[in-house]
Amino acid sequence: MNDIISFLGEHIQMIYILILSVFVGIEVISKVPSVLHTPLMSGANAIHGVVIIGSIIVMLNTEPDNYLLLGLGFLAVILGTLNVVGGFVVTDRMLEMFKKKKK
Repeated sequence: MNDIISFLGEHIQMIYILILSVFVGIEVISKVPSVLHTPLMSGANAIHGVVIIGSIIVMLNTEPDNYLLLGLGFLAVILGTLNVVGGFVVTDRMLEMFKKKKK
């Protein structure tokens, strides 16, 4: 318990920044019109390619016998890839809505 209290005391400024960023994020997202929300979120999902690169780097720098980190890295690669692909699929479907229909 003392470790947790000392950790919070040492990192109180970071905790304040985290709390403020949550409030700013909620305020910014609530101002986005619903028409733009899906394209913006699908584009944001494509940014998760950073997660894929980061997890690959972690897996490359992990000891071969550390199965926990290798498993978590593999899971991060899979989930990040699904998020990126899903973002592109949703973006493609949204763009299809604005194309002229063939007669």
